[in-house]
Amino acid sequence: MRLPYNRMALAILAVTGSSMALAQSSVEIYGRLHTSVEHQSVGDVSTTGVFNNVSRIGFRGSEDLGGGLRAGFVLEAGFNSDDGTGLGGAGIDFQRQSEVNLSGNFGMLRLGVLPPQSYIMVADYGVLDQPNHDLGSLSDALYHLAMPGGNKVSYRSPLLLGGLTLEAITAFHERAEGSNNKNSYDLIADWERGAWAFGAGFTKVGDRKQMGLRAHYTMNAFQLGAYYQRSDEDLRGKRNAARVTGMYVVGVSEFVAGVGWAGHWSGVSDSGARQLILGYNYNLSKRTKLYAGYTKVDNQANAGYATRIDGADFSTFAAGIRHNF
Repeated sequence: MRLPYNRMALAILAVTGSSMALAQSSVEIYGRLHTSVEHQSVGDVSTTGVFNNVSRIGFRGSEDLGGGLRAGFVLEAGFNSDDGTGLGGAGIDFQRQSEVNLSGNFGMLRLGVLPPQSYIMVADYGVLDQPNHDLGSLSDALYHLAMPGGNKVSYRSPLLLGGLTLEAITAFHERAEGSNNKNSYDLIADWERGAWAFGAGFTKVGDRKQMGLRAHYTMNAFQLGAYYQRSDEDLRGKRNAARVTGMYVVGVSEFVAGVGWAGHWSGVSDSGARQLILGYNYNLSKRTKLYAGYTKVDNQANAGYATRIDGADFSTFAAGIRHNF
């Protein structure tokens, strides 16, 4: 039987539409609401209030291109969970992450705005990200973050040598002709085998350089993590920093304690600091937890870690809830 023209056209469109739908990316909405009640002190000034701890919302998706090749994207925006505004009182943007990627047996190629990989690999891994996922007021205040976020190209290797992953990132400054600005570079390595995990990162941004090493060990209910960082720049000179954090798990409860140290910059006297972090997590589920914590940063006269005010110490007592979706 011969179909009328309009019915045939509709049938072709239906088949074509279903094929196009199958080829579309699968898109996931994800995020985190992370809000706390805190009593904070900066120097002699104390504040009690509700605080956002790096809440975010994101979109990610991928498409199977066949032959083991996949295309993907990530768009992630931060917002203030305590009052509902965008960061800085502005609207939502995607400056936290805005990447498109291509992956396969060769590894992964990533372009756009990417998180600082050396920081994630060294200071934000395993127990080192507790009790607040190394974000917000209870986070490590002493790690020297140098890498810019945008205009990046990254290559991540597939798994090598029974547990080794490498990644190389460059950030283009897209400079005008005659400018002295140079591209930035971030190199990382991660090796995991059984109870042990080791990481390393090297960053170069103009005259600023940093190198970090991380070790992590898990033994039944106990986890121990530590990192060491060496920073070097023309303006302030050289500096060493380190942190050790331990966690003990009992059922749904996690007890966390960490100590950090930052030496003085060789070109700036009295610029060192110390930090104590204590925390307790109660996991209501895999996505939701209640927590309480305390941190104290002791700054020397020419150090302003966590405060940006030289010589002013920082402390906070915090109780909050974190929900991932």
